[in-house]
Amino acid sequence: MTRAHDRSSNSDRISDAELVERLTRGSSGALEDLYDRYGRPAYSLARRILADAGLAEDVVQEVFMALWRQPERFDTTRGSFSSWLTAMTHHKAVDAVRREEALRRRRSRAADEDESLISTAAAGPDIDDQVISSVRGDGVRRALLELPEVQREALTLAYFGGYTQREVAALTGAPLGTVKTRMLAGMRRLKEALGGSASNQLALGEGAGL
Repeated sequence: MTRAHDRSSNSDRISDAELVERLTRGSSGALEDLYDRYGRPAYSLARRILADAGLAEDVVQEVFMALWRQPERFDTTRGSFSSWLTAMTHHKAVDAVRREEALRRRRSRAADEDESLISTAAAGPDIDDQVISSVRGDGVRRALLELPEVQREALTLAYFGGYTQREVAALTGAPLGTVKTRMLAGMRRLKEALGGSASNQLALGEGAGL
């Protein structure tokens, strides 16, 4: 058995919270372990939002660098590390969408006015839809904070991450049936909290496997 395999096996037995605690003490190995666990899911989420592999990689790097600089930003009393990291990745990916749109606008101003109008008409709606969806999600995020942790974790992975119920079960280590129960109970609570607008805001659909 190789040393790398031994290290991987040992790190698998350490909780996320313990790894973050080690990170606050300056352990670069803890950061590597957290990246091994969540780097790929974070990239998948960023890739879905940005539709660009290079930008998605930049976002993931930004997320883990922010974690390295300020690991104390993760609060264990407000939910799981996976939910927190997913929300941070979503936030930074949407910021990247806005930056790319601002850059496109600056470039279009330097171009011919007619070409600028054509370019804006062609590229604008897709970006605007993503930003609008993010704003609409603010109400959902506030309502999620009122849910029990296990329900909030499952719905956050589905709503922000676009994962299926089976994927949520794999990420959280909970049985598939338990995940389904948590998500159903959480959905009911969210619908009550959001009122009539819940059906428009909760765009879980196929991504949540419901």
